[in-house]
Amino acid sequence: MIRFLAKRLFFSVFVLFALSLFVFMLFFVAPGDPARIIAGEKATEAQLALIRTNLGLDRPIYEQYAGFVSKAVQGDLGFSYRNQQPVAKLVVNRIPATVSLVLGGVVFWLAIGIPIGIMSARHPGGLRDRLGQGFILVGLSFPTFVLGMLSLYLFYFLPRQAGFTLFPPGGYKPFLKDPVLWAWHLFLPWTTLALVTAAIYARLTRGNLLQVMGEDYIRTARAKGLSEGTVFFRHGLRSTLTPLVTQLGADIAVLLGGAIVIEQIYGLQGVGALAVQAVKNQDRPIIIGVVLLGGLFIVLMNIVVDLLYAVLDPRVRR
Repeated sequence: MIRFLAKRLFFSVFVLFALSLFVFMLFFVAPGDPARIIAGEKATEAQLALIRTNLGLDRPIYEQYAGFVSKAVQGDLGFSYRNQQPVAKLVVNRIPATVSLVLGGVVFWLAIGIPIGIMSARHPGGLRDRLGQGFILVGLSFPTFVLGMLSLYLFYFLPRQAGFTLFPPGGYKPFLKDPVLWAWHLFLPWTTLALVTAAIYARLTRGNLLQVMGEDYIRTARAKGLSEGTVFFRHGLRSTLTPLVTQLGADIAVLLGGAIVIEQIYGLQGVGALAVQAVKNQDRPIIIGVVLLGGLFIVLMNIVVDLLYAVLDPRVRR
């Protein structure tokens, strides 16, 4: 187990090194003046000279890269001259909104998608299977922004026209100040994210269960006289968890890097909204920080998924 984990950690470090090298080459070595892009067209020569000194642009490339990596490892993601704040501070201030959105969305889509997939797989070809497949089709067909706008229209605009407020239009309220207000503001973003994503998990659960239930070990379990429920949940469903864990790890990692569409629709000032604003303003340090943060989340979630593999499937440990 320790050897298995050590291999994964070594590979993760290599991936982060490759990502940092790619980001550095893209933003600092590519044609153009990084100082001019960071400071903007109105910057004076004195400001540009100061930025070049701070970024070490007057040093050899290998020294610039070494300094870039060293600062990143220490949590220094650079300085946003447009916002006049360190990038790390800007990102940290936005993380609670994104984490709250993702964690709530995960709970919702797992609570919706997996039961629907199980229901469809237990009754293939029946009415419940057709209803489940109908949900999957609708969920996969609905773009996130369409569902978000529809939710705002039905649950905010129409009630507001009638003289009462059912749900707020968006915005983020800190959990520690008021948990109820926090959940109330995030309920529509959670359901919007969950309904679209739940369809993927329902389809994945159904497909894998139907495949697993035809395996030889399932027939052996039935031949031993085990009840159909025991065979289905104890033997079939456990084998289905491995691809679900893979999908879940990838989804969480990507969303933690910024759930851009949901955050834009509901006005959540998270990492995704920060990234969109940075791209519009050509704020290169923030873009670099968000990219590195997203890569870190993906690597960490892959490590977690690998550990869960080892727990769920003993063959992985060997």
